[in-house]
Amino acid sequence: MKIVVINGPSLKSLGKRDLDVFGRNDYDFLCQMIMKKAAQVNVLVEIYQSNHEGDLIDKILACAEDATSGIVINPGAYAHYSYSIYDALRSMDFCKVEVHIADMYNRDEPWRKNSVTAEACDRLIMGKGFDGYLEAIDFIMENSPQDAEE
Repeated sequence: MKIVVINGPSLKSLGKRDLDVFGRNDYDFLCQMIMKKAAQVNVLVEIYQSNHEGDLIDKILACAEDATSGIVINPGAYAHYSYSIYDALRSMDFCKVEVHIADMYNRDEPWRKNSVTAEACDRLIMGKGFDGYLEAIDFIMENSPQDAEE
């Protein structure tokens, strides 16, 4: 089983920005946490990050060509308005989970309270910090038609 974790804009600045929202752990800590989980559950995980919408779309579409079993995506601010990412996610026929470290409903800005991209996913996990990524991996493993041992 292969799961691709796709992170959108500003995720590499974790641990440096909005510490009261996202905490002090950095992006490398998140990646190590994900890879440790992957090793524990014997799943191949690829982690990708870009600040560019088109690159994220290209990565999503490439997943259809490489035996991906599921996508975990944190589209960052693109979640709130990117119908292009929504369309790319909708075109994939495997399990997709959108993750947000913070709870969108508890953010100050009204525009942050809605995710158009989540509508193209099988599940939305938010407000669970970095652990949301691990929960997303479990969800994909439980809901993928492929055997997790493959």
